[in-house]
Amino acid sequence: MHPITHAQARPDHPAIIMAGSGKTVSYGEMEAYANRFAQLMRARGLNRGDHVAILMENNADYLQLVWGAQRCGIMMVPISTRLTAPEICYILDDAGAKLLITTHAFDEVMQDIRRECAGVPVLLVGGSGEESLEDALAAQPAEPIADPLPGQYMLYSSGTTGRPKGIRPAPPDDDDVLAVTPLVGLAVMGVGWPTDGSMIYLSPAPLYHAAPLGWCTTAHRLGATIVVMEKFDPETALAAIEKYKVTDSQWVPTHFVRMLKLDPSIRTKYDLSSHQRAIHAAAPCPVPVKREMIEWWGPIIVEYYAGSEGIGMTLIKSEDWLAHPGSVGRAIHGVLHVCDADGNEVPAGTDGLLYFENDKIPTYHNDPEKTRDAMHPKGWMTLGDIGHVDGDGFLYLTDRKSHMIISGGVNIYPQEIENLLVTHEKVMDAAVIGAPCPDFGEKVVAVVQPMDMGEAGEALEAELRDFLSPQLAKIKMPKLFDFRAQLPREANGKLYKRELRDEYQKKAEAETEQA
Repeated sequence: MHPITHAQARPDHPAIIMAGSGKTVSYGEMEAYANRFAQLMRARGLNRGDHVAILMENNADYLQLVWGAQRCGIMMVPISTRLTAPEICYILDDAGAKLLITTHAFDEVMQDIRRECAGVPVLLVGGSGEESLEDALAAQPAEPIADPLPGQYMLYSSGTTGRPKGIRPAPPDDDDVLAVTPLVGLAVMGVGWPTDGSMIYLSPAPLYHAAPLGWCTTAHRLGATIVVMEKFDPETALAAIEKYKVTDSQWVPTHFVRMLKLDPSIRTKYDLSSHQRAIHAAAPCPVPVKREMIEWWGPIIVEYYAGSEGIGMTLIKSEDWLAHPGSVGRAIHGVLHVCDADGNEVPAGTDGLLYFENDKIPTYHNDPEKTRDAMHPKGWMTLGDIGHVDGDGFLYLTDRKSHMIISGGVNIYPQEIENLLVTHEKVMDAAVIGAPCPDFGEKVVAVVQPMDMGEAGEALEAELRDFLSPQLAKIKMPKLFDFRAQLPREANGKLYKRELRDEYQKKAEAETEQA
């Protein structure tokens, strides 16, 4: 199961379709592109383990570059398009990148990158001269390289709690580029993806993130056509399902929230009958949101819990979720352990730090301390999440350990409050953080993105307090509501709470200096 075999069997079958433009790349074309890229890497002296960074928006080149890297042993480093020049330069330096591939969409930020990272060569989609990616590829043969090796990608953490860290995967088990990866088995046996090449898969999220990249490459191994959205828009996503007769898709909870808050006339406008399986993750989905999605789309929704580290996965289908609402399922990859602060396993129903036991454990690039901090004495690894399992072995996530608020000595998990806020009809998005408080150490602050900023103010705050009060203990009620037109959220659904916490920390420090 690999694009190479599909290119041989069905060279004209669409491998990639860009949802907006309709630009299509066949498996045969992708095969030639990937081979030329592998040849280019060897011509430039890049071999197994060398790092090549990619800073691009969703486009038709992205996945082709990934497959080119996969067959020449290169470690691809996808970079978030949201980052600033200093943040990108940090990653380029930390990874020791020997090449950066980008597009004209980043011309502005590239001015600073070229100055600060002058030693990193650049290839540009649509570039000219020595920097033209197209010219560089055209100069190479489309035949496979003589020494094919499976490549990998090193994803950098989103930096929600500090400097991003590269997640260096464990080496592959097999040097055969055609070797099947574990995610293929999980997709087929767990999710129910077809193996006959009939799948039409919609990817609405940025390709630099772990989930879209992992699931898209898995879909390609199964011979699927991948419909890539240039950028997520709720109505455009529904239109793409109808237009391309999408059978499978992958989402995050913020996508669900935005689609559910479309006008009913728009939600019912599109034919979604081709849609057979919809997977989602990245953050726990509020129970009312998930229930409404199942009512709308039917029991086709499959939720999973995993991380960029690839150490484990849980999975739950709609039928089991309806019997265990709020759960993210049972472990289907790795062995799940729930432990207290001393590393002892806790009984069912008790919250603890989640660890996965796995034969393949990654490391954090250039950060042995972070790697040590994530490890259990028995060799298990944690993603930093807190949760519990019920008597049937179903996992429920409480929140990330780093997000916990300690107010007056009481542990408060923001996720519970956020999940309630986003179900209010006047709320588009919400982030709950702990801000410095002289009396209690930290106070609960709700940063809310209203559906209509014109309604932001005291009246909406009072309405939200009335909405929350019957469902929240008094200690969990936000002491402050702050309304924003936009929250610092990644297109992949990750919320940059660190930015909000830093903002309130600076405010508190300024107020202290003035006092």
